Amino acid sequence: MLHLKNKNILVMTAVDAERQAVLRGLKENTSITVTVAGVGPAEAAANTAIALSKGHYDLVISMGIAGGFVNKAPVGSVVIADQIIHADLGAESSEGFLPVEQLGFGTSKVTVDEQLMKNMLLALEKLEASVRIGSILTLSTVTGTKQTADVLQQRYPHAVAEAMEGFGVAIAAEQFGLPCMEIRAISNPIGPRDREAWKIKEAFAILEKSSEMIQEVF
Repeated sequence: MLHLKNKNILVMTAVDAERQAVLRGLKENTSITVTVAGVGPAEAAANTAIALSKGHYDLVISMGIAGGFVNKAPVGSVVIADQIIHADLGAESSEGFLPVEQLGFGTSKVTVDEQLMKNMLLALEKLEASVRIGSILTLSTVTGTKQTADVLQQRYPHAVAEAMEGFGVAIAAEQFGLPCMEIRAISNPIGPRDREAWKIKEAFAILEKSSEMIQEVF
């Protein structure tokens, strides 16, 4: 079991707008540092590693907004990853997609500590928004069609959301021997791109409130 009261936490967000939302929720909490990771798993991994090399931390959290799978994580909900999966790390074949595990080149999955996840769930359930637990996919290309969304759901039936940085943040934390989590506020459904249907402002508000609630865990 992880005991993280009075510990130092590093939160990584893709962009500064997400960082500002998290900081508003944290207010004056000096035990939680919030840093911009950049967009995509490669930049997120590099910037997380740089941040970890400059300080002492006990936990790393990837936070931000994300797309939610229809009927799994509706717009306005919050998702907590039980697994962080690099969903397009692998190879194509005539039989379909082959994850990197089948190629013998490592892993595409980071499993979140169960007790830490449960503690976070208890804190976030105090929000007015619904909270879901499931796999969060990391992709270098954001899904923009129903066909791709359906393929991902078939390949990863436990997945609830997708974003672009979680696995990069998690693998950097793993290299430093640290646990990692991913928490996302859902701004849009995964599928055909319809920017008019996105609820970015509302997702930022939920992200802010979520960061306020997580202080109860830490």
